[in-house]
Amino acid sequence: MKNVGMLLLIVGCTTAGIGLALLIAPKMPWLGHLPGDINYRGKHTSFHFPVATCIVVSIILTLVLNLVLRLFKR
Repeated sequence: MKNVGMLLLIVGCTTAGIGLALLIAPKMPWLGHLPGDINYRGKHTSFHFPVATCIVVSIILTLVLNLVLRLFKR
C-alpha cells in the first residue's frame, strides 16, 4: 500500500503543478514570444513554433526534476 500511496501523491502533485502553470501562463506575456521563436504569417496560413520557449521550459523542468529526485534519494 505504501507504493500506491506514493504514486497517488506524485500524480496529485503533478496535476496540481500543471494546473498552477495553466493559471499563471496567461500572466506571462513573454511566454511563447521569446527571441528565437519561429513565427510565419502568409496570406492564408500562419505557423508558430516556440523554439526558444521550449528550450527555456525544458531547462526549468530539468532543474526542478533533478531537485525533486535528489530530495527523494536522501
